[in-house]
Amino acid sequence: MTPATSLFTPVEADLRLLADNLKQLVGNRHPILFAAAEHLFGAGGKRIRPAIVLLISRATMLEQEITPRHRRLAEITEMIHTASLVHDDVVDESDVRRGVPTVHSLFGNRIAILAGDFLFAQSSWYLANLDNLEVVKLLSEVIMDLATGEIQQGLNRFDTGISIETYIEKSYYKTASLIANSSKAAGLLSEVSRETVEHLYSYGRHFGIAFQIVDDILDFTSTADTLGKPVGSDLKSGNLTAPVLFALAQKPSLEVLIEREFAQEGDLEQALVLIQDSQGIQQARDLAAHHAKLAIEHLAVLSPSESHQALINIAEYTLSRLY
Repeated sequence: MTPATSLFTPVEADLRLLADNLKQLVGNRHPILFAAAEHLFGAGGKRIRPAIVLLISRATMLEQEITPRHRRLAEITEMIHTASLVHDDVVDESDVRRGVPTVHSLFGNRIAILAGDFLFAQSSWYLANLDNLEVVKLLSEVIMDLATGEIQQGLNRFDTGISIETYIEKSYYKTASLIANSSKAAGLLSEVSRETVEHLYSYGRHFGIAFQIVDDILDFTSTADTLGKPVGSDLKSGNLTAPVLFALAQKPSLEVLIEREFAQEGDLEQALVLIQDSQGIQQARDLAAHHAKLAIEHLAVLSPSESHQALINIAEYTLSRLY
């Protein structure tokens, strides 16, 4: 399997610059924020979101150099994503993310919430300074969507009646909205046609949905070491994802276990066996593949280039994480 980072070759130098800039932008106000920024932007992280922004910027500018506004958009995208992760980890009481201690486990809940707020506020300030009202509107909508997705997920806990459509809508709010709207924003900054801008939005939307479905499948098929959290932890917390919703249609006894919130000993283990024993994981794979294929089709409007090819490869790589 190709490591994610090697897919970003056309924007490798851009991403290095981005990581350094983010540490400076966030960390120069206060020692605690600097420590949080070092922690958040210094280590690991696939940087898929800013990489997509930079690749779209390069794929739409072609012979011209990308502008400082394109670079700033990529930074804003990563700031918004990181702010949402810092808050999510507090809500989920996660001590570790991808094997690294979370901000709240290092600095406490109060600092983590404030650091997340600061990142959202700062991203909004830099966004306003792009002086492009349409881009401001797109990214402001993302911040609302992230909150909507979290609220929807909280309200739907252990609800076996939710549909696949509701799940996809939540996945859009939580994951795909940021990728879709920042992809569209990159096109707007490159001043491409209105038609191309809408195709870029659709690429981001379908890619983001495929990416989230794959993540949700890995919660059942990966190992605790790879995930950096226990297998089935989404299910345990009542977050019913595509593999579970598909399995529910085939395994009626799964509903009983979920609706009593795994109150009895062995309930969660039994639920995991039922899901593995169903077609749920395969159906979720098919759904992810469908969205990845749609994402790639929307790239046909772009001229051939190394960055264009990288955007296709990233969508294909998302599916390869399952094998």
